[in-house]
Amino acid sequence: MAALARISARHLKSAGIINSSASCFFTQRRGVASKLFVGGLSFYTTEQGLSEAFSQFGQVIEAQIVMDRVSDKSKGFGFVTFASDDEARKALTELNGQQLHGRVVFVDYAKAKQSFRGGGFPIARGPPEPVAVVTEETETSKSEKQKRKQQNADTATDFIE
Repeated sequence: MAALARISARHLKSAGIINSSASCFFTQRRGVASKLFVGGLSFYTTEQGLSEAFSQFGQVIEAQIVMDRVSDKSKGFGFVTFASDDEARKALTELNGQQLHGRVVFVDYAKAKQSFRGGGFPIARGPPEPVAVVTEETETSKSEKQKRKQQNADTATDFIE
């Protein structure tokens, strides 16, 4: 299977057909074991420079640097996809913790992208529990209420007269 993917990728690349969608197709067939995450990149590292640095360990199908949408500048990390899992493993062991374009890079296997839906609010687990308010009326509070009622009644009578 890996040999077939390598041959297909080589033909597509030589014909100038390979692009990000084609390389994603190969990545999905092989799984994420041949796709590496590269963190700590220099902000001046290009995709071509990243590809050249990793190509010494095997055939690089795609090298991608993640860019900020607003500033269109590098976010300092990217991904490299190899034609085989063995090549990716060799690149990981050799380049992890090494300097690349003046910065120490962190290389690890890429993790499958998680899908986030919603605004990040926790899921409701049911209605909130009722809060019981307990008040005890004492004799003094009852008498105070009666006094206030009487005062209010007197004030209302004074206002009407």
